[in-house]
Amino acid sequence: MTNRRHPMIKLSAHIEKLPLKQPFHITGYTFTACDALVVTLRDGECSGRGEGLGVYYRHDTPSTMLQQVEQLRDTIEQGITREQLLELLPAGGARNAVDCALWELEASRANTSVWQLAGLRRPESLLTTYTLSADEPEVVDATARSFVNARALKLKLTNDPLNAERVRAVRAACPDAWLMVDANQGLTRESLMRMLPTFVEARVAVVEQPFPIGNESWFDGLNYPIPLAADESVQDRTDLHGLEGRVQVINIKLDKCGGLTAGLTLAREASALGFRLMVGNMGGSSLSMGPAFVLGSLCSVVDLDGPMFIQADREPGVSYRDGHVWCPDAVWGGSHTIAA
Repeated sequence: MTNRRHPMIKLSAHIEKLPLKQPFHITGYTFTACDALVVTLRDGECSGRGEGLGVYYRHDTPSTMLQQVEQLRDTIEQGITREQLLELLPAGGARNAVDCALWELEASRANTSVWQLAGLRRPESLLTTYTLSADEPEVVDATARSFVNARALKLKLTNDPLNAERVRAVRAACPDAWLMVDANQGLTRESLMRMLPTFVEARVAVVEQPFPIGNESWFDGLNYPIPLAADESVQDRTDLHGLEGRVQVINIKLDKCGGLTAGLTLAREASALGFRLMVGNMGGSSLSMGPAFVLGSLCSVVDLDGPMFIQADREPGVSYRDGHVWCPDAVWGGSHTIAA
């Protein structure tokens, strides 16, 4: 007979499908739903939750993430620190979900909030981008006009001839909004340079991930007059030095780097190297936005609009008002308890 200690923590992990309101298009992909791994950790009346969507282009899916968590079930339930988790799971969605659950569990035990545990200032609402799919220009125009409260927009581009029309449509629909574009690896040096007059005329503030992963040398010698941001090219802290002198902005996503613990470390190291910080998301519900909102207090660019695109969010959820996102501690990160 095997003797097993009674678990200190009760782990629950399952996959949830979050259907989108309408298909969402980026370079090479069309999404109709977000599949999310949801992890809950209970210790008596205290609990913590985390949600991970993974990194689709690295084949980091909720099903593989669930397998990773289940393989660590005994270790997690016997008690694990966030520092130990960094050694036991690789960067990705599984570690993100467990790490965020550990943060909230710690806050629940201490009857405090995650932002206080992290030594950050009290949160304020954050100006967030509202994202536009790479649709036909007339659809982009209509969608932009429907975002009546938006003060910042993020337009998805793709590798087709319609990008310039999309950019002009957004600027015509929202003449005063802050605007960035995200190519999701869909451009070349030549197509990026061809787009420059359109970007300048439309007052594009940031161009995100124009080139495919592995072609970071294409940034060399560009001297582009608009700040460039890395997303897919920076998965975690190990990628930072390869981007020095090539981009100006680092997009931190907790699913990429593997949780709030790693995200805060990445933010500190990127800032020390002179990068501007952006926080983004892979989609998901307010349970994904909560930890990213904590990180957002350190960032000059915030893209936390995921719940706007799913058919039904969690209750309570983050709120969007006057172009800002707000996440109370009751949504995630406060002294949270779950009834048995």
